[in-house]
Amino acid sequence: MKCRRVSLESNVEKYEPGQGMEDGFEKWSKVVTQGWIVTDFLIKTTQPDGTIVCPYIKNRRGYTFIGEGDYIVTDSDGSKHVCGSDKIWNRYEEIK
Repeated sequence: MKCRRVSLESNVEKYEPGQGMEDGFEKWSKVVTQGWIVTDFLIKTTQPDGTIVCPYIKNRRGYTFIGEGDYIVTDSDGSKHVCGSDKIWNRYEEIK
């Protein structure tokens, strides 16, 4: 069966560190040792105590770590997810 994604209004914002857009942070050392995620482009932030952390968005699939240039998408139903700059404007168009 072929389907088309149902139209859903969303708020799309380019991620900016320090603006409280993320749901939380995970220690860099834990992210790297998990081994199931490509870490090359993840954003890393150093906390005042020197701990390096990565920001994430939490959704029904678990944690999605935020990479350089990523956008945070909040759908009208309140669900949040991360979309890369390489795909965002193929999936979303600005409402004027």
